[in-house]
Amino acid sequence: MKREDAALVKRAKEGDGKAYDELILLYKDAVHGVIFRMVRNKQEAEDLTQEAFIKAYNSINSFNEEYAFSTWLFKIATNNCIDFFRKRKLKTQSMDQTIRYKDDEIKHEYADPERTADKEMLAEEKTRLIKEAIEQLPEKYRTAILLRHTEEKSYEEIARLLELPLGTVKARIFRAREMLKKQLKDILF
Repeated sequence: MKREDAALVKRAKEGDGKAYDELILLYKDAVHGVIFRMVRNKQEAEDLTQEAFIKAYNSINSFNEEYAFSTWLFKIATNNCIDFFRKRKLKTQSMDQTIRYKDDEIKHEYADPERTADKEMLAEEKTRLIKEAIEQLPEKYRTAILLRHTEEKSYEEIARLLELPLGTVKARIFRAREMLKKQLKDILF
């Protein structure tokens, strides 16, 4: 063990907090670097580094001076990361496995991603209602909303086509959306 480390460790074992603070200053960046390479998250690495130094402080009396302090400290840091990963590990289960709940078993049910006839009909009905609502808008709002959402024109393109200021186009589209929302809220939402 380096002479400087040995003196600091000896003083830390005797209860000298300043000596331990010096050890932290000497090894903080190196320990943080080791931990960061393992967890690849800055905030987690900072937390785990702090935990590693706390654990080392709490067990400093068990440190054997025959070995390098840095090796002992890095071992604490890596074990701390391993514990972190174990705690974080997600619990998984089979999709086919039943869940035991009190005195009953529950089988998982999953939605079918395929479009069904009823979903198709609902989507068509929703589209029809939206088109009807758009047709009921005053012409200046209807034109702006159709150019924006049906023809997928940019605000700038709409302003050029309608020969209007950009702010007016944005206001008309906003107002058209508000009118549609109000008109359709009871039907669709």
